[in-house]
Amino acid sequence: MSDTTKTGTAWHNWGGNVTARPARAVSPSSVEELAEAVRQAAADGLKVKPVGTGHSFTAIAATDGAHIRPDLLTGIREIDREAGTVTVEAGTPLKRLNLALAREGLSLTNMGDIMEQTVAGATSTGTHGTGRESASLAAQIKALELVTADGRILTCSEKENPEVFAVARVGLGALGIITAITFAVEPIFFLTAREEPMGFETVMSGFDEFVAENEHFEFYWFPHTGNCNTKRNNRSLGPAAPPGKVAGWVEDELMSNGLFQVVNSLGRAVPRTIPAIAKIASRALSARTYTDIPYKVYTSPRRVRFVEMEYAVPREATVDALREVRAMIERSPLKISFPVEVRTAPADDIALSTASGRDSSYLAVHMYKGTPYQGYFTAVERILTAHGGRPHWGKMHTRDAEYFSSVYPRFEEFRTVRDRLDPERLFGNDYLRRVLGD
Repeated sequence: MSDTTKTGTAWHNWGGNVTARPARAVSPSSVEELAEAVRQAAADGLKVKPVGTGHSFTAIAATDGAHIRPDLLTGIREIDREAGTVTVEAGTPLKRLNLALAREGLSLTNMGDIMEQTVAGATSTGTHGTGRESASLAAQIKALELVTADGRILTCSEKENPEVFAVARVGLGALGIITAITFAVEPIFFLTAREEPMGFETVMSGFDEFVAENEHFEFYWFPHTGNCNTKRNNRSLGPAAPPGKVAGWVEDELMSNGLFQVVNSLGRAVPRTIPAIAKIASRALSARTYTDIPYKVYTSPRRVRFVEMEYAVPREATVDALREVRAMIERSPLKISFPVEVRTAPADDIALSTASGRDSSYLAVHMYKGTPYQGYFTAVERILTAHGGRPHWGKMHTRDAEYFSSVYPRFEEFRTVRDRLDPERLFGNDYLRRVLGD
């Protein structure tokens, strides 16, 4: 057993709601070492699961077999400026990738709102931001390298193994272990962000226009109130004009993390105070405009621990779905301290992407860690599945393969490729058995 292998080490995810005790945890220092670890686990009769930073709220990475941890597979392999691509090792955290690209005068086109995940974990679960034309991280992939169940190193792109590429960009860890990803990148640019409080009815009546008129539009609605906070990001010529240090600390640290932590702790202890607190909190955020390079605008620190469920619905169903969620909360005894987050994405061509084949909106609901969430999530899930919603693969849900086969037209295409690449289900676990059917 190598120095990079440990036994019996307990593992839990970021949200604290999933725990596993793998028989073996391996941190390979090369692709060849990773391939050997896969072959060895198979020979020993162990299932194999890759695991990154644990930012998924589902048990997608849980196993009692072998955990492959890509901590040592990090960094940029190659930048091809002529092709407009960067090839990066699978274990590279998005934060490190963004910093490295910025030093090279490059950027991803779009990204999610946190950057702690590894590139492989983020893309495999369909992590996304918000965008009118620019789609998820996975949709920016130009090529993948992965280790298959028989220990082979397989590369895929639109030209090489295209049938694998069509499904592996959002692969759920079910097809192999990703070792490198080639992303499309572009010269770094500026975004001007405009954050503005707005009434719920104003956002609902203007939603289509907000999406059409802005490159990136998102908003948060505060339950128990008629208040939203909106954010519009659009490209600009610059120069950079970031929030002042004091103003930025007040908004991003004090309001969004420090005070928010206190508010949620109080709400957990005394739930009846939540509606009153929500009314105060939703009015506390002020309008601001700032300009900076992409990752400094797209992403925000998230230090308050929570659990989350998120569904993608057809974009045209957004307003109706959110109104139904609001009506459900108002007629229920639920007390919700986290805002509901709404983002958008254009249709893409990835088989199990939540935006596969349709323009989509994402409705995300959260509950503070340690607070009962089942009643809230169940009620919201009932509403969103009635609209043909597709749950985020890394966030909590109760759907199974029968449901997914009805909302993903290319579901069987994914399963067919999986049957070929992993017929013995070396990379399987209970979560994949539920969502993929075997």
